[in-house]
Amino acid sequence: MDASILLKGLSVASDSTRGSAPILVLQKISQILDCFTPESPEPTLQQLARQTGLPSSTCQRLVQSLVHEGYLDRDGDRYRIGIRLVRWASTGTTGMDIVQLTKPILQSLRDETGETACLYVRDGAFRTIVAVAETRHVVMRPFAVGMVMPIHAGAPGKVFLAYDPDARATLEGSELAKFTSDTPDSLATLDAQAEVTRKQGFFAAFGERHSDVGSIAAPVFNVAGTLVAVLGLGFPTQRVTESDVQQLGPVVAAAAQAASHALGYVERA
Repeated sequence: MDASILLKGLSVASDSTRGSAPILVLQKISQILDCFTPESPEPTLQQLARQTGLPSSTCQRLVQSLVHEGYLDRDGDRYRIGIRLVRWASTGTTGMDIVQLTKPILQSLRDETGETACLYVRDGAFRTIVAVAETRHVVMRPFAVGMVMPIHAGAPGKVFLAYDPDARATLEGSELAKFTSDTPDSLATLDAQAEVTRKQGFFAAFGERHSDVGSIAAPVFNVAGTLVAVLGLGFPTQRVTESDVQQLGPVVAAAAQAASHALGYVERA
């Protein structure tokens, strides 16, 4: 669609913007779009008008035009970024390093929890750390870029098994090495853990690879909704226990969601 046609339509859409220079219309559109954030992905029309400071009638007409053109989607009384804008935004992240995009999110998660935050990618039946924000605690377990671990042990692997259809196939017919007494050693157990992961959006594991190490992890999706990485915390079990999962699990899931948004992913109803 020609941008001049869109601007003309948006100018006509509001009495207060009729006859205004196109740049003023764009400013109002930018004000509306700036309201859509990872923390508030689906604001109502009332919230948009309040946050932008635009007159309600002006905001309503501009939003209606944005919905009509596919830049916003409407679900009941709430709005979200439309697929048309998502497609355009995805070209901006093409070729950008996932590590670069998620680095500040890892650092923020580390600062919020005090524990080491890692980003993992899968290679066959193994997962590799590609980015780390290391804890500042003196007592720590080493997590370093380049470390390779099996996907059947530890929380990050369960996330790969839950959201990557090819991950399970890499384990079929293979013997699952036992590292501790808590290491899963059957596909049935892993399937059950993957189901738990899908239900709650994250997974926590304790002592599966090392008896004194735990982890909590959640999925990172790209603009197409495909799992591209797993974001997680690693920690010594003397500092973080299963009683902390109820608090930390949602925090990790929120960080992974922010990483997904950084890659252009938008949840669909």
